[in-house]
Amino acid sequence: MKITVLSENTTRGPKVTPEFGLSLHIACGSQSILFDSGSSDNFARNARVLGIDLARVDMAVLSHGHFDHSNGFGAFTALNDHAPIYAHEGFDGEYFKGNDEYIGIAPELKGNDRFEAVDGIRELGEGLKLLSYDSATALHPIVSEDMLVKDSDEMKPDVFAHEHYLLVCEGDVRMLVTGCSHKGIANIMHWAKAEQVTHVIGGFHLMGVQPGDYAKLDALADELLDYGAMYYTGHCTGIEQYAYLKSRMGDRVSYMGTGQTLEL
Repeated sequence: MKITVLSENTTRGPKVTPEFGLSLHIACGSQSILFDSGSSDNFARNARVLGIDLARVDMAVLSHGHFDHSNGFGAFTALNDHAPIYAHEGFDGEYFKGNDEYIGIAPELKGNDRFEAVDGIRELGEGLKLLSYDSATALHPIVSEDMLVKDSDEMKPDVFAHEHYLLVCEGDVRMLVTGCSHKGIANIMHWAKAEQVTHVIGGFHLMGVQPGDYAKLDALADELLDYGAMYYTGHCTGIEQYAYLKSRMGDRVSYMGTGQTLEL
């Protein structure tokens, strides 16, 4: 299994360009998978530099309905004429940060018939499964912060029902891929316990945790270590917050940047 970071907030090389958002290419057996597409066509430019042919991608997954994971899909569908884009139902909702900053997918992507809405668990092929845990009980509160959803002209806290995760299994590797973990990475790992996850890759949405609240990161580090998985994170985790987790988790957690390749 080979995972290449096509776009992330930071970069690991001079020939690729970072961008706020996330996009990953996953090669698993004969399958070529695009997970998220970042904020623009930046991921596609980086893919060319990295020698990844997006026209040959078999399927794509949108982790949730925010612009920094979805807005490159216009460029993707121009390059690839066949791969379905699996998104959770509600991915095209009206999502905001505060009352006036729209953070949902680009309006021109809404109604695009390449998106296939999924509700719950979906087997995508051998060793590939989408998980959402919509009805699962959370161990820890799901914090909306200032993220809202517009529902019948009323602004409500977003509970991230539009978020799902990809499980990729090959040999002894059982990798869980997440975009931002808005439902809480500790909750997600608890819900996925039956999947016997060995590796986790994606954003953990910790950048809002301030130094005075780092006791939360202490507790999180302890929980994540208990699961026995290896963690590769970035994007919305936050550089300082990652550094603190690293000090607690050692080689069990690593940061991923644009252009980086991971082979499992």
